[in-house]
Amino acid sequence: MTVTATPTALPEVLLLAHPVHCDARGRFEELHRADAYAALGLPPLVQDNLGVSARGVVRGLHFQHPGAQGKLVTVLHGAIYDVAVDVRVGSPRFGRHVAVTLSAGDGHQLWIPPGFAHGYCALADDTLVLYKASAYYAPEHERVVAFDDPALGIAWPVARPVVSLRDGTARPLADAHDLPRWA
Repeated sequence: MTVTATPTALPEVLLLAHPVHCDARGRFEELHRADAYAALGLPPLVQDNLGVSARGVVRGLHFQHPGAQGKLVTVLHGAIYDVAVDVRVGSPRFGRHVAVTLSAGDGHQLWIPPGFAHGYCALADDTLVLYKASAYYAPEHERVVAFDDPALGIAWPVARPVVSLRDGTARPLADAHDLPRWA
């Protein structure tokens, strides 16, 4: 498997590309190969998560601290507007975000390293998002930052987002406590 990595405006966040093989039967993609991702410097991935969302659903902005998770995000069906926010105290890019559109079959994945909050907006009904994590989920360490924090300036592509109660009442980054530190 050949995987290429392109740094985004937040250089630790990588847009990955892998081959997509299409013919009259459909499509084939190799979504994960440990040696190819290790060669890019990604840590081992220990947990798979699957999200199913309707168009207009916004999930996030989530991160875990301590026990920060890196996330390899892949869209299996539909499309998302995927966002990563640097929440590492002391980082020269603290509070900055990057957003990319990922679609099923486009051969792209987004690597969001530990220390970044993650969120996405489903752009189609029945959107399936698979993300592999570098650490196990620990609900007692999960943190959330307001997806609509004006200081972050995220241009979500939805007029009336559908969010969970927890995401809809999350505090802005400036009010967040217990953030990871930049090393």
